[in-house]
Amino acid sequence: MEQINTEVQYDPNTKNKILSYIGIATKAGKVASGEFSTEKAVKEHKAEVVIVASDASDNTKKMFTNMCTYYKVPIYFFGEKTELGHAMGKEMRASLAMLDKGLADATQKQLKNVVE
Repeated sequence: MEQINTEVQYDPNTKNKILSYIGIATKAGKVASGEFSTEKAVKEHKAEVVIVASDASDNTKKMFTNMCTYYKVPIYFFGEKTELGHAMGKEMRASLAMLDKGLADATQKQLKNVVE
């Protein structure tokens, strides 16, 4: 189970790649976004990775951290709600789950390339 600190800064290229992967996964129909859908995907063992916006509420972060720990799903805190939503062509999204293994692996690889 992996977690990334919310205070980490991402290289602009890495950030764009991650947001692009989210956009591709959304177009492919392999993303569950929003609190209810993300929670459902995790509980049904469909989620490969969960991404929560760093500016999400503490309650949301805690809920997803606990849930992902229990269901053994990697969770990352990345970007802002508006950035995640924009990548998916929506308004704002505080949480999303990627349902495709290949896209999730590619996204996680980029999420691990942090500039500290």
